[in-house]
Amino acid sequence: MSWTPIQSPDCPDAGSLDSIETLIIPRTRDLGGFEVRRALPAPKRQMVGPFIFFDQMGPADFLTGGGIDVRPHPHIGLATVTYLYRGEFHHRDSTGADQLVSPGEVNWMIAGNGVTHSERTSEAMRRQPGSLLGIQTWVALPEQEEDREAAFEHHGKEALPVLEEGGKQVRLILGSAWGARAPVKTFTETFYADVALAAGAGLPLPDDHEDRGVYVVEGSIVVAGETFEAGRMMVFRPGDRISLRAGARGARIMVLGGETMNGPRYISWNFVASSQEKIDAAKEAWAQGDWSHGRFRLPPGDEEDFIPLPDRLK
Repeated sequence: MSWTPIQSPDCPDAGSLDSIETLIIPRTRDLGGFEVRRALPAPKRQMVGPFIFFDQMGPADFLTGGGIDVRPHPHIGLATVTYLYRGEFHHRDSTGADQLVSPGEVNWMIAGNGVTHSERTSEAMRRQPGSLLGIQTWVALPEQEEDREAAFEHHGKEALPVLEEGGKQVRLILGSAWGARAPVKTFTETFYADVALAAGAGLPLPDDHEDRGVYVVEGSIVVAGETFEAGRMMVFRPGDRISLRAGARGARIMVLGGETMNGPRYISWNFVASSQEKIDAAKEAWAQGDWSHGRFRLPPGDEEDFIPLPDRLK
């Protein structure tokens, strides 16, 4: 999704829970019948491990003919993760990837020195009413990988490890946790998982990762006697043993984290980098619009339009 900086999350006092370092409440923005909630970056927390951007897309319902059309736009210095609960996305990018994304699958696009992509509702999906609910994240790349060539991976739901026990189902999307490892190639130690919990079911968080966070998508969870409803992200203190439990209606959560980066990142529009100079060079290359010989190419099959550099960045 394209960066919209006016969505600044709120970070209220976490209350009496010493184990919570930061409590984040995303602010919802309506994009014309389609809601987006942004949890990262937040005023008190830019990243959780390498995760620097976290958006909940939807829930949204579409009439026949409706859907999402995110025109081609650029990225540098990050990898994007698209994960859906409901609906479908048609992903195209300048590596030549042309991929439908369905629930439970993972799209992993490494921007490196520069990539352009679009996300649209497919023509087949527009022939009937539809819905969409999912999460999109950006993972900051370590400095030595920022200038690598762009790349793309897609893994179907059958390729992702699933752990089931005692009223919980955990699908590992990225990295390693609970003794399992996902197939996606990552560049730092990380973990990212989709967790469904029956009412009252418990989940211990991995204690072998430096940063750990939980985002409540649906239902509620209880941590040390405190209840957290949907639309909340909690970032926990390093080293503490943390266990959470689903509320009376159960819960659907995302757990995420990993090793911290070596320093903060610069963020401007869709660009992430370890230096302002890299950001400025990417802005100039996109503004030039030389799709044949310049730094950026438009996605094959989706070359008729693109999102221009915002005026405020020129």
